[in-house]
Amino acid sequence: MMLLAKIHSFVEKGYGVTVIGPSPQHYYSGMGPGMLGGTYRPEEIRFETQHVVEKQGGRFIVGKAAGIDPNEKTVCLASGDVVPYDVVSFNAGSHVPELATEGSTENIYTVKPIEKLQEARDRIETILADKPLAIGVIGGGPSSAEVAGKVLQLAQKAGRNGVRIRIFSSSRFMKSFPEGIRKRALTSLKKRNIEVLEHIRVKEIRSSRVILESGNSHELDFIFLALGVKPSGMFRDAGLPVGPDGGLRVNAFLQCIDYPDIFGGGDCIYFQDQPLDKVGVYAVRENPILLQNLMARLEGRDLQPFDPGGDYLLIFNMGGGTGILQKRWLTFGGKLAFRIKDYIDRKFMARFQAME
Repeated sequence: MMLLAKIHSFVEKGYGVTVIGPSPQHYYSGMGPGMLGGTYRPEEIRFETQHVVEKQGGRFIVGKAAGIDPNEKTVCLASGDVVPYDVVSFNAGSHVPELATEGSTENIYTVKPIEKLQEARDRIETILADKPLAIGVIGGGPSSAEVAGKVLQLAQKAGRNGVRIRIFSSSRFMKSFPEGIRKRALTSLKKRNIEVLEHIRVKEIRSSRVILESGNSHELDFIFLALGVKPSGMFRDAGLPVGPDGGLRVNAFLQCIDYPDIFGGGDCIYFQDQPLDKVGVYAVRENPILLQNLMARLEGRDLQPFDPGGDYLLIFNMGGGTGILQKRWLTFGGKLAFRIKDYIDRKFMARFQAME
């Protein structure tokens, strides 16, 4: 976002700037569950990316990067178009893996892309007006907890019919988090009758039925996939150096280790000096370094190393106006945790929406 805000500084020096994105808007993932639950309207959690780029003299292409030729220095789009570059920054985020599925997929949603959650919200509200719903969330991390809590919030607002929500976790629920966070998340969910099934592996989905590896099955009206996130496979396909997760392997300058004109940040990279959690705080911290180093590379100046920094504030939106917060030794849940998250998120959005 900081780079987008400074496009004019490149244009003023005579550089052409092209931004490629799948949509004219970009949705902020940290507020996505809130949109699903009805806390936020779609326009409150998105940036008008194309408008911001074009009003500063840049070019915006609605499309999806599908390939890279680092020797020819081109990016190939899914449409077949080719975009040349002198320097390029990949900020392509991540995607949620899908399960094997048979039959209709109209009521199956991944938690990314964020804009699809609005469609899910509308469909749930419409169907809840006629009948109660059984909803499953497949995944054992914080995204599954947030989505489950916000779906319940949505159902409680929607009307007279109820909703039954089950989370299917293939291992111990939220196993990678401190026990204080895990227990608070489980308590929050169970208090609201959201069922958490641990060590339950889903084999496949057949229309509205989840088939487990054990052979048992569950009939569901809606299914959300929250199976963690992975970077795009285009880096590996292009023969670029990647990390264990397939993310673009970058050095201390957020620069591809083999091709110095390629940079990247956020979920799509693998920072080789210190593998980073896929959380938004690191993308935010990388912003000024990407801005500095792209310009420096164009002008032949020294690059600035990225310092990931220390501990970061972690807050989950659990629905119903509640959250869970952790910062170093401090962990607590409840309405105050959500209010802090809401304040930070709205402030972040206001800062960059002001560019519009």
